Amino acid sequence: MTSASTPVSPTGTQYAIEILGVTKRYGKITALGGVDLDIEPGEFVVLLGPSGCGKSTLLKIIAGLEDLTDGEVYIGGKLANYLKPSARDVAMVFQNYALYPHMTVRSNLGFPLKMAGRPKAEVSQKVETAAALLQIGSELDKYPDELSGGQRQRVALGRAIVREPLAFLMDEPLSNLDALLRVQMRSELLRLHKRVGRTTVYVTHDQIEAMTMADRVVVMRHGLIQQIGPPDEVYRRPANRFVASFVGSPPMNILDGRIATADGRRTFIGPFPVEITGLAGATVDDGPAAIGIRSEELLLTTEATAGSFPAVIELVEPVGADIFLTATVEAGTVITIRVDAETKVEEGATVHIQIAPGATRLFDAAGDRVRLAGDGA
Repeated sequence: MTSASTPVSPTGTQYAIEILGVTKRYGKITALGGVDLDIEPGEFVVLLGPSGCGKSTLLKIIAGLEDLTDGEVYIGGKLANYLKPSARDVAMVFQNYALYPHMTVRSNLGFPLKMAGRPKAEVSQKVETAAALLQIGSELDKYPDELSGGQRQRVALGRAIVREPLAFLMDEPLSNLDALLRVQMRSELLRLHKRVGRTTVYVTHDQIEAMTMADRVVVMRHGLIQQIGPPDEVYRRPANRFVASFVGSPPMNILDGRIATADGRRTFIGPFPVEITGLAGATVDDGPAAIGIRSEELLLTTEATAGSFPAVIELVEPVGADIFLTATVEAGTVITIRVDAETKVEEGATVHIQIAPGATRLFDAAGDRVRLAGDGA
């Protein structure tokens, strides 16, 4: 039961974590410019963005490792602004593992409980449970320098798990691992999340991690949230040009041009014309605009057809099950096309390209996506 002296969320909603208008300034530099974010109990939320966008700063503010300049943070419905990190009921997992080198794995796992004054029997039981969950039971009597990178990361996770916190806060926990191990650990983290069921806030600049792990992705830039949504929504319906170009590999093709109206028909005039008449809801005025098309939404045709346009293949890059084609269209504009590995195409060849139905995103002069009929949210 919340005491009368403990401020509670003004929304009256029991989010696991609620961030209201959080700002962080370092002198004249604004690291966070008024962030609002609600995280549901048990949700896996990924903060995604380039280096310096404010995602780690936000995570540290939630953890109490950084003071905020303005705004409020609620954890479990209670105001956390003035609580020490140890009183916030969250557990941080760091990029560099932060293990005690002079302690065994067993001692590292049990340290938070020991510091909290828990009985030895309870500490032992929770350590054994966490070790079994993370498949490091055979490593309990080893020291950190005797472990691989993946094993050290499991120990760091285990130390957080034994505390049974309201939420896990993870700051790029896989960035020190090699590519293969990162893939394995992503799967293990998801398995762990499903079994433990704790709210998780995960920071990364790696969009593959974000797209494969998150319930919702929070895309950040320059200390501001650009978009919040499920991975598929962020990928298919980016809120603006930044999200469109940052999320996806290869990045979305974004082509600059202008909107023109003639005889009641609206057309995007750029490297190739795109008819937008009939996609009602295009509130953008005639003038500068851009369209965005994913590489897999550009379809090769053997010959010119209605609505197709020619392109010259400049580079063919096999990438496993796919091939990335770099091509130039009118006026030297470069686009990327993704085709399957069975496609036969040679550098220097002229091909014809058609846009898949409903694949065009329209961005206004300010870079924001214009909602079109059938475009969804």
